[in-house]
Amino acid sequence: MTGLHADAEASVAEAVALARDTGLDRRAGRLRAALARVAAIEGDEDRLRDLSRDAPPPGGGYADSARALLDLALGRHDDALRRLDDIAQGARRHGTHAILSAADQVEAAVRANAPDRAHPAYDRFRTWANASKQPWALAVAARCEALLTDEEKPFLLAAELDERSTRPFERARTELLYGEWLRRSRRRSDARTPLRSAVETFERLRARPWLSRARAELRATGESTSVPSAPDVLERLTPQERQVVRLAAEGTSSREIAAQLFLSPRTVEYHLYKAYPKLGISSRKELSNLLEPA
Repeated sequence: MTGLHADAEASVAEAVALARDTGLDRRAGRLRAALARVAAIEGDEDRLRDLSRDAPPPGGGYADSARALLDLALGRHDDALRRLDDIAQGARRHGTHAILSAADQVEAAVRANAPDRAHPAYDRFRTWANASKQPWALAVAARCEALLTDEEKPFLLAAELDERSTRPFERARTELLYGEWLRRSRRRSDARTPLRSAVETFERLRARPWLSRARAELRATGESTSVPSAPDVLERLTPQERQVVRLAAEGTSSREIAAQLFLSPRTVEYHLYKAYPKLGISSRKELSNLLEPA
């Protein structure tokens, strides 16, 4: 949720191994379902299908909401709304997923020209956001209000709340929708600021379908979007290598890393040996200069 997708994948890889070693097969399925949202954000439909195929309840609800999120990103609004309606109708079974996916349900309903199906979802999410008092949730609730009212004031409130939020993907989605609204209102110059920010965040998160939309909107304002951001060097590593490298960069010894990750010290050294060429370095000493500690 905080945009650390590579770290999430590494943590899930460790947790799945632990779940399998301790006979918690259902837990392993739920963990794979959690990564389904990352795949949805990144627009990786094949990976999303693999991750969510065997997801058990309540993981199934999470997988369904991830598939709906990808549908929404790709403009398949009717499909997204159908999935999200199913989750809402099974609220007792899906629990948290029915609340957290309600904001997506609002957007899908508005895009599908079915605002009557958006209002119950908006009421459900707004009630939860007001009770939780989390800035990101209140910002998303304001975004939903903006979609339903087609007014600027809720967008401005969402932007203010997002300054205290720790969910970059949700913030970028709000910026994209606000930029679209400004452009439709013939305020192309004003639209460029939120759209530039959305493009930067979607690039960093590798959120390809959302990035395509944001770039198209920015081009429609008359601005070029041809310069990509630099990739994260950690993307070159496997999930296990990322974990080892992160800990080594913090100064953790191989023996301590081995104990923390349930590996042998020899395996830790092997992962470092494999990671160095990928990172363009030759020793542990160079890690602290290359990576900021997590």
